[in-house]
Amino acid sequence: MTVPSLRDRIDHRVFNAIYSRNLVYNTCWEDPAVDRRALALGPTDTLLVITSAGCNALDYALDNPRRIFAVDANPRQTALLDLKIAAIRQLGFDDFFRLFGEGCHPHFKAIYFDTLRAELQGFSRQWWDRRWHWFAGRRTTFYFHGLSGIVARACRAYFHARPALRRGLAALFEARDIAEQRDIYDERVAPLMWNRHVNWALSRQLVMSFLGVPYPQRKLVETQHAGGIAGFVREAVQYVFRQLPVADNYFWRVYVTGQYRRDCCPEYLKPQGFEQLKQHGIDRIQTHTTTVTRFLQRCEEPISRFVLLDHMDWMSSYYPEALVEEWEAIVHRATPRARILLRSAQARPAYLDAIRVGEHAAPLREQLHFRDALASQLHAADRVHTYAGFVIADVPA
Repeated sequence: MTVPSLRDRIDHRVFNAIYSRNLVYNTCWEDPAVDRRALALGPTDTLLVITSAGCNALDYALDNPRRIFAVDANPRQTALLDLKIAAIRQLGFDDFFRLFGEGCHPHFKAIYFDTLRAELQGFSRQWWDRRWHWFAGRRTTFYFHGLSGIVARACRAYFHARPALRRGLAALFEARDIAEQRDIYDERVAPLMWNRHVNWALSRQLVMSFLGVPYPQRKLVETQHAGGIAGFVREAVQYVFRQLPVADNYFWRVYVTGQYRRDCCPEYLKPQGFEQLKQHGIDRIQTHTTTVTRFLQRCEEPISRFVLLDHMDWMSSYYPEALVEEWEAIVHRATPRARILLRSAQARPAYLDAIRVGEHAAPLREQLHFRDALASQLHAADRVHTYAGFVIADVPA
């Protein structure tokens, strides 16, 4: 763990200033299909998941665990999941899909104030009272709002300024098989998409901050990839479109188009998933605006599954002592045979080798069983592929 430099501290303040005032993620960028295979959820499991946009908490609920604690330090992320929960409870499927599938609804103002607002409390109600119009736009959609949505909107403008590239991307998303995908990507997309202007934009920390990537994560990528952050993103996109079927890749589709299709969307946006959540799944989810450590210190319920995303990357640089405290809380609250998932900009996160927890300050890697082979196997199928590392660790029996 290195001491932050002056540039680190400045970038950290900029990141915090952006993060503390905005919704960062309007959709989740971690593949829940991979997670669900790793989690192997059962009816006795209790999950702690970092909320993000709430999509994956809803997805995990379809496996019928006993309870899901959705925890996020950013109240705006909680507000988004609270709105989704309210909409599942109060709306029919068609209205729900127009909101969170198509990202807009011509009558959302009335739907919000007449039906959904009463389901919200505190900050969540205040947030959407001022931003209900995000779902009511005629020329844009919800998925072009929030920080990551601003970057998506800029990408859309770039694609529209280059009609041949826009047509190539449209054809790519309609490809019938991987062979056709590769041909379209190699001949019609890649030659037009990657250039020095795109590389320059991807190398700007402000762009990365809007995508929720702080400076320490960017540095982790740059130390591992000769092409820097731009080269890493280029290789990730190439892998997705040349190696994995695009037909069900709703992550990249919504980012490029600003909406999902009914045949290419998260499970909670499909009729069966929606009805399952509406009937008996949504009450399994509890939202909490706090840190992981604070939640675990206050929670009296043992946790058998953890989905921790990538927040430990930046904690390891900015708050190393707090990261150790968080791991102490995780190990203390975890059940025997609990499973922990996390992602990282590093293929093998260095902080996992350095952290020591417990009464005897034993190395974390000696206290947990890391399932590297399983993680590598599942990571290859990840439809997002914007993380270098996927970690699965088990607590001993």
